[in-house]
Amino acid sequence: MQEVTLFHFESEDIKIDIVARFEGEALVIDGYDMGKRVEEYWGGSDYEYNMKIGAPGVEILYANFGVTPGEKQELLNFIAAQYNTNTCYSQLENLFTALKIQRESLKWSS
Repeated sequence: MQEVTLFHFESEDIKIDIVARFEGEALVIDGYDMGKRVEEYWGGSDYEYNMKIGAPGVEILYANFGVTPGEKQELLNFIAAQYNTNTCYSQLENLFTALKIQRESLKWSS
């Protein structure tokens, strides 16, 4: 499985990890926040969020980013280079909306 870290942060009261990877031909963006600050905001000790973009949406990304179709690692590397801050998940959501890319999305706290 090909995977890149988009954002990682760890402090005394929060840990944040956001990664991008391929599952077959689908691009998956996963985020996981945990710690005291998450509990204060969400009421649970962890918050998870996920987007899955199918092959048609991935093809749009290859074209939009100028990446050779099928070059999954190149696409992951491009995304990691451009979207690597604590707001990268939201930035990618906004991009996918602007490009009219269909996606499955889940967010939950426990």
